[in-house]
Amino acid sequence: MGGYQDGRLRARWRRPVIMLVTAAAGVATAVLAAAAPAAAAPTVTSVAAGYGQTCAVRTDATLWCWGSNWSGEVGDGTNDTRTTPVRVGTAANWAGIEAGSNFACATRTDGTLWCWGGNRRGQLGDGTTTNRNTPVQVGTATTWAAVSAGDAHTCGVRTDGTLWCWGFNRLGQLGLGTADWTVTTPTRVGTASNWANVTAGFAHTCAARTDGTLWCWGDSSSGQIGTGTLAYSTTPAQVGTATTWRGAAAGLVHTCATRTDGTLWCWGNNGYGQLGAGTTLQTTPQQVGSGTTWSAVNTGYDTSCASRTDGSLWCWGNNMAGGLGDGTTTSRSAPTRVGTATTWTTGLVTGYHTCGVRTDATLWCWGNNGNSQLGDGTTTNRSAPAQVSLPG
Repeated sequence: MGGYQDGRLRARWRRPVIMLVTAAAGVATAVLAAAAPAAAAPTVTSVAAGYGQTCAVRTDATLWCWGSNWSGEVGDGTNDTRTTPVRVGTAANWAGIEAGSNFACATRTDGTLWCWGGNRRGQLGDGTTTNRNTPVQVGTATTWAAVSAGDAHTCGVRTDGTLWCWGFNRLGQLGLGTADWTVTTPTRVGTASNWANVTAGFAHTCAARTDGTLWCWGDSSSGQIGTGTLAYSTTPAQVGTATTWRGAAAGLVHTCATRTDGTLWCWGNNGYGQLGAGTTLQTTPQQVGSGTTWSAVNTGYDTSCASRTDGSLWCWGNNMAGGLGDGTTTSRSAPTRVGTATTWTTGLVTGYHTCGVRTDATLWCWGNNGNSQLGDGTTTNRSAPAQVSLPG
C-alpha cells in the first residue's frame, strides 16, 4: 500500500493510472482467457503483491521481484522498473515474502528477517530512515516466524509467540500505547507470548492469538478495527468475544477474517462493496453470506478475495482495474467467482492487482499493470488470471 508517509494521502494516491479509483482515459483493460501454462515453468511457494510491485519465492527458495522500483522495492540493487521478474541477490534460502506499499520484507529458513525499499518512516526496521534497494537484515534475531508489511509499518511474530512492530505510528498502528510517528527498530507489543499471526493494513493492525481470540488496533476512522468504535486505539483491543478466529487480513480501511467453522466475516469501510454484503460502513464483524467452507481470505486496498475448501476462488470490491479477475471491470458487492478453476491454494494476495498460487505451484496475476506488476513485460491491465513465467 503506497503513499501514507506523514498522515496524509500523498498525491500519487490520486493518480488514476495507478489507483484506478476513477476511470482513466487511455488505460486499456484486456479481457483475456487464462494463459496456457508454460512447459516446465518454475513454480512458487509464496507470493506478495504491493502497491506497484510483486515478489515471489520459488520452490528452489530463490526470491524474484518485478514492477515499480522507485524506492528500491524490487531489491535488485537498482531503482529501475522491472517489467519481468528479476532475481533478488544470490541467497537460496528464502521462506516467505510480504509486500507493503513501496517496500518488502521476507523471512529466510534460518529464521532471519530482511527488508528493503522505502524507509521514510523506519518500516525496514534497520534503525534508519534510509531507503534500501537490496535486502538488509532486521536486527540479529533468528526466530522470526512470520512478517506482515502494511503501508508504512511492519509487524512480525517470533517463534516464542511474541509480537513486534515498527515503522509509522501516527495512529497507534504499532500497538505500543503511544502515537510516536516513527519507530525504526522492532519493538515488542505488550507482554503476551501467544500470538499466532499478524496482518498490517494501511494504518491499522490485527493479530490472532493461539486461544482463538482476535485483536486489532490503530486507525478506526471507518470501523476497521472491529471493536464498535470510530476512535483509534494505540494498544491491542479484542474484537468481540469469539474464540474461533483463524486469522485476519487488514486492507486499506477494512478488514476480513475467517473462523475455524469456515465462516467469513468483514468490517470497516464498504465504499466499493469490499465487505461482501452490500451494506454500509460496519464497526463490528458481519458475516459474508452463510457459507461455511471459506479457507482463507486476503484484502487489498478496496478489494477482498477468499478461497474455499473446494479450491475455488472468489473476489469482490473495487474492480476498475480488473483486480477481481472475473473478466470485467465492474465492481462487485458480493463474492464473485474467478473463473472455474478448483485448484487455488491459500497463497492468494491482492492490492490493486491480485496474484494467486494454484495447487501445481504455478503463479497467476491479474488487475492493474501500470507499473508492470503483472510481470508480463507490458503495462496492459488484465481482467482475468494470466500465468506469470519466471526465468528457468
